[in-house]
Amino acid sequence: MESPSEAAARILDCCRRAAPWPDHLLRELVEAAERPEASRAIFRDLVEPLCDAFEPALCDRYAEVFSDAIAQVQPGWSARELRARYARIRRTRPVLGDFARVFVLSRVTLGADVAVTSVVLDAVKKRFPRARIALAGNRKSHELFDADPRIEFLEAPYSRTGLLRDRLEAGLRLRPLLDGGDALVVDPDSRLSQLGLLPVADERRYTFFESRSAGGGGQASLGELTRDWVRETFGVEDARAFIAPASAPVCDDEGLTAVSFGAGENPAKRIAGDFERELLAYLIERGEAPLLDEGAGGEEAERARALAAAFAGKVRTWSGAFAPFAASIRRARQYVGYDSAGQHVAAACGTPLLTVFAGFVSERMFQRWSPSGPSAIEVVKAVGGPVMPEAAAAFERLRSARVRP
Repeated sequence: MESPSEAAARILDCCRRAAPWPDHLLRELVEAAERPEASRAIFRDLVEPLCDAFEPALCDRYAEVFSDAIAQVQPGWSARELRARYARIRRTRPVLGDFARVFVLSRVTLGADVAVTSVVLDAVKKRFPRARIALAGNRKSHELFDADPRIEFLEAPYSRTGLLRDRLEAGLRLRPLLDGGDALVVDPDSRLSQLGLLPVADERRYTFFESRSAGGGGQASLGELTRDWVRETFGVEDARAFIAPASAPVCDDEGLTAVSFGAGENPAKRIAGDFERELLAYLIERGEAPLLDEGAGGEEAERARALAAAFAGKVRTWSGAFAPFAASIRRARQYVGYDSAGQHVAAACGTPLLTVFAGFVSERMFQRWSPSGPSAIEVVKAVGGPVMPEAAAAFERLRSARVRP
C-alpha cells in the first residue's frame, strides 16, 4: 500500500469530487491504523479536512467514509445502520419533557468547549433548573467550569493522538455511564462520539448539534450558531458562552495583557519570522504588561521562554494548566494571540481581544471559528504579506474602544 498520508489524500480527493473511493484503499488504511502514523493520517489528512471545510456535502461524505471505518474496526456493526442513525439524529428537534440528569459531551478541545459547549451548558442549566448536569470529557475541560456548583464532572479521557481503535473505545466506554431512563445526553458535535457517528446513548434520550453544516452558506460564527441551536432545541433565548474556573488567576495586575502564541499542534496558525517578537515589543512600547502563556509545553514552551528572555523581565510567562491562564484572561485589560482557546475565553468573558487568524483551510472555517461576544473584538486575517502593520492598527482600534466613555 502507498503511505498512509497518500492513501488518506486519495480518499479525500474522491470525497471532494463526489466520486467513489477505492474500497480496498480505505480497508488497507484502517487495517494499518494499529500503527500511530496511519491513525494520524486518518484524522489529520482525511477526517479533519472533511470537517474543517464546514460544507454540508463533505459532512455527508465524512459520514460515509467514517461509518465504513468504524464498521471495519467494530465487527458486527453495520455502516449502513450507522449512517441511517446519523441521518435521524442530525435533524434539529425540540427536546420535550423534563430530565433528572443531563450529560453534556465535551468537544475535547478547550477553545470549542468555551465557544460551543459552554453555550450548551448554560442553556441546559436554564432549561432544566432542577437537573443534575455533568460535563463528560477530559479533566482540563472541566477545570474551566469547576467553580460552577451545577456542573459535575464525568471523566471521559480522549487522546487526540491515540490510535483509531483507542479513540473509538473512548466513546464506547461512555455508553454504560450515560444509561438511565431519566438522563438526557446532549452532544455538541463531540469527538467522543466521532461527531455523532458512534451510538453513545439511546437515541430517544439523545440530542445532537451537527455544527459542521449548520448555518449553510452564512457567515455566522460557531458561537452564534450554537445559540441558534439551543434556542430551537431547548427554547432558551439568552444562552451565552462562559467560564467558571475555580483556579485563581496567574496574576491580575492592572494593565495586564494576556498573550498566547499557542498553535494547538497546527504550525500553520503561526506567523513566521519575527512577528511574535515584534508584537510583544509593540505592546511593551505602548505601556502594556504582557503575560505570555507557554502553552502545551515542548516547542511552544521553549519559544515562549526565548521570547520572554529577549525582553529582560518585561514579559512574564505562565507554565501550567490552562484554567489559571483563562482566569487571568478574564481579569486582563485585553487578550492578544492567535486563533486558539484564549480568544474564545476572552470573547466569553467580555475581555477586549485581538486575534491573528492564520492557517484556515477555507473562508467558511475562518467565519465559523472567529470569536464572538460582547467585548470589542479585532480579527486580523493573515493571508499573505506583512501582518505586523495590520496588527498594530487593530490594537490601536482596540485601545480606543477600551477607553471610550
